[in-house]
Amino acid sequence: MSSNASEFLSDPPSDSNLSGLIDAVGFVHLHVHTSYSLREGALTIENLAKFAAADGMPALAMTDTNALFGALEFSEKLSKKGLQPIIGMQLAVDFGDAGQFGGRHVQSSYGRGSLVLLAQSEAGYLNLMRIGSRAWLDPQPGDLPHVSLDLLDGHHEGLIALSGGPSGPLDRALLGARMDVASARLERLREIYKGRFYIELQRHGLADEKRVEPGLMELAYTKGLPLVATNEPYFAAASDYDAHDALICIAEGAVISSGDRRQLTPEHRFKTRAEMLKLFADVPEATRHSVEIAMRCAFRPRTSKPILPRFTSVDGTPLDEIGELRRQAEEGLDDRLAAHGPAPGLTETDYRDRLAFELDVIVRMKFPGYFLIVADFIKWAKAQGIPVGPGRGSGAGSLVAYALTITDLDPLRFGLLFERFLNPERVSMPDFDIDFCQTRRDEVIRYVRQRYGADRVAQIITFGSFLARGVLRNVGRVLEMPLGQVDRLAKLIPQNPAAPVTLEQALKSEVRLREAADAEPKVQQLLNISQKLEGLFSNASTHAAGIVIGDRPLDELVPLYRDPKSDMPATQFNMKWVEPAGLVKFDFLGLKTLTTLAKTVDLLANRGIRIDLTK
Repeated sequence: MSSNASEFLSDPPSDSNLSGLIDAVGFVHLHVHTSYSLREGALTIENLAKFAAADGMPALAMTDTNALFGALEFSEKLSKKGLQPIIGMQLAVDFGDAGQFGGRHVQSSYGRGSLVLLAQSEAGYLNLMRIGSRAWLDPQPGDLPHVSLDLLDGHHEGLIALSGGPSGPLDRALLGARMDVASARLERLREIYKGRFYIELQRHGLADEKRVEPGLMELAYTKGLPLVATNEPYFAAASDYDAHDALICIAEGAVISSGDRRQLTPEHRFKTRAEMLKLFADVPEATRHSVEIAMRCAFRPRTSKPILPRFTSVDGTPLDEIGELRRQAEEGLDDRLAAHGPAPGLTETDYRDRLAFELDVIVRMKFPGYFLIVADFIKWAKAQGIPVGPGRGSGAGSLVAYALTITDLDPLRFGLLFERFLNPERVSMPDFDIDFCQTRRDEVIRYVRQRYGADRVAQIITFGSFLARGVLRNVGRVLEMPLGQVDRLAKLIPQNPAAPVTLEQALKSEVRLREAADAEPKVQQLLNISQKLEGLFSNASTHAAGIVIGDRPLDELVPLYRDPKSDMPATQFNMKWVEPAGLVKFDFLGLKTLTTLAKTVDLLANRGIRIDLTK
């Protein structure tokens, strides 16, 4: 079945065969947390694809908490396994009715609920990116990511909504003994998602699930809405429960022995279709609806070629990029030759021939706009007296870059090769590593945002991971082991930032670590749990240098995120996936050395000593 997944979902069979096909599939997972649900999910995308394929599943959804961090990666990796990826998100929604629940604590508990939104079309995926971006960019600093119900109303096309399970708005209202509020929320959601709203049933053995299930079924049957069965896996197998429980404790700053904390059950594992059919045997329509929903979701995001913004004049007038590049490069070379002359043994003809060759390659590879954009913000920075590096890396081999003042090194003088930077036989985006004074780098970024539009420029997200020493210390804390003991064990793991040593490698190479595990069961537990959590994403931050510039509002290409430490948006896709999404990366590196040099020149100028660093 899985080998025909794409055909099965994108080209549904006739009605006569539909029922048999749904029965053959049985169940599709629609509410799944990957490791991109930070400090919550312990399932990597690779493992999810492997588990789903092994069980013959034709499709699988990802619905990470308030995020689309892994959307493109999930789409690519599942499709390569012959599975239909369904892109979704579990999203916190403010229903604006918290006052009906009484006191402030009760309001905060019941006023918001999480819906599961699934993209069934390209329009749905675009809406999902917009909604997912607003969840991070709109809330006040310090507030958790969420959106208003009004935002969902304005961006509902192409989306299927599930009621969200125990954290959903219906379940929360029923837990607060407010069937009237649950009914009112249901009517509002039914109105927004006409024919695309499902009431979600989960059975993980939690007391709250059992309390609300009768109310959910009553709402479904009296309102004529479909039920859908979901399992909400956070980890692979029941044997991973203890490690995942420790992960939840790490996220919440709690300890394992504490009773007053969030706890899941071993049933939050990745269940097979057969297990789910057995679990919901008394409500067969609920599992059938999971397959129907999967068949309605026939879209997946795909990789794209780079999309550069159109280079314009300062007043916004479109320019002929090829003609503009040739003009600027030829005039720039004239200026360079007038100032410095040709290198020894070379003539002006050698320079003009090299320039013509490079320009021809740049035009054929369709990169004139890239060179013009980089030259524009570097010229602006130099005009403002912001120190800019002379150029380094393969970009220093370009005479066009030298002529445009992107670099300040004459590549012919030093015998540098242009082909190391751009080569038609190995097509890839050019990538200048540009150094700016560390204290004034932000001024250049502000200029770029003003020049191309604040909604078209963003930083790039990065994800930190649990490494061997760090995860050992975190797990030791939640297990309430003595700090000194955990510290001694952690220091037995070799420290190598360039090539981090894994716990498995440390156990093989360090006999004292193995002896400690053999001597004390608690240490063995510490190491077992730590190995299961090692490598999972631990946090999100922003890349130190990477900036992307788009030709349209960025949330039409990628979802956006905001780092609490920055007032500038970042992409939700990391460096590896932001370029396949169609965005072009520019490196704005802050270099302390340039700051030191600039300060030194200023201090010398105070004593009447004038120094020109370019000479």
